[in-house]
Amino acid sequence: MKKNLTLTIIMLFLLIGCSPHFHLDFLGEDQLQEVVLIKSKAKEKILILDISGIIGISSPPSILDREGNFLSRIYYRLQKAAEDKMIKGVILRLDTPGGEVTASDILYNEILEFKKETGIPVLALMMGITASGGYYIASACDSIIAHPSTITGSIGVISIFPNIEELLKKIGVKVNIIKSGSMKDSGSSFRKLKSDERIVFQDVVNEFYERFLEVVYKRRQDYFSLQELKKIADGRIYTAPQAYELKLIDEIGYFDTAMKKMLSEAHLHEATVVTYTYYPKTKTNIYAASMKKTSLFEEKDYTKIFQSLKSGFYYLWLPQLTN
Repeated sequence: MKKNLTLTIIMLFLLIGCSPHFHLDFLGEDQLQEVVLIKSKAKEKILILDISGIIGISSPPSILDREGNFLSRIYYRLQKAAEDKMIKGVILRLDTPGGEVTASDILYNEILEFKKETGIPVLALMMGITASGGYYIASACDSIIAHPSTITGSIGVISIFPNIEELLKKIGVKVNIIKSGSMKDSGSSFRKLKSDERIVFQDVVNEFYERFLEVVYKRRQDYFSLQELKKIADGRIYTAPQAYELKLIDEIGYFDTAMKKMLSEAHLHEATVVTYTYYPKTKTNIYAASMKKTSLFEEKDYTKIFQSLKSGFYYLWLPQLTN
């Protein structure tokens, strides 16, 4: 009996760490549920949607995971909002240093499509950090409001290619590579970059950077020229007052500021503020996290943070991770 119980427990833990995506719904809360954050007599609703942590496409599934990866979490909520005729506005609350180029671009496009299909205004409210890919996503919104202490900017691209060649030599490990062409293992962690490979990757970074500039300029061309944008888009971060002075954001304020702006854009006098979550019993107010364990920072597991930074290209403020 004890042997069977032990085997069952072992199998359960193995399943948690494996790749198949399924979960156990112990609480019977298998669907996204609406939670009221601020009550109102009005039937019209304003949705709070959080984007926090590193922006990425892939995430390791677990037996308790209801939603899958980062992008699907946001997509599910936008889809649910589009189906609710009482949703009249969305406040996108951002607290992120950025992340993968493709994931940032997909979220940017999903917000644009949501606005186009529904006609619902979307406002960006920047929290502690909304840098790089976070700012990229905010550029899809109708207005950008930042808290007085927000760090934003970091407009640019960074390419990460770890090199463990010397480490492998020290522990006596040699990696044999058989390739079809000289560039096939470009960016490999097992050796340093060659000069011609560095040129190739720099060209890719430059192309993604130009894409970033186009996204920002399309949204804010009334405030500066493309050349003026390039001068301030050198990767540096800005405080909220600095960003406002440079016209990278529209206003500085708090949630009340964003709410008043949203009511104005939605042509409402008042509205009920709601969010969507699989954990309705933990949501109590507008400052409580609306999605459980969506941020690697919340988990305080920095090993996972660096595991998530696979070789590739990022719209990311990297010092936020290394600090």
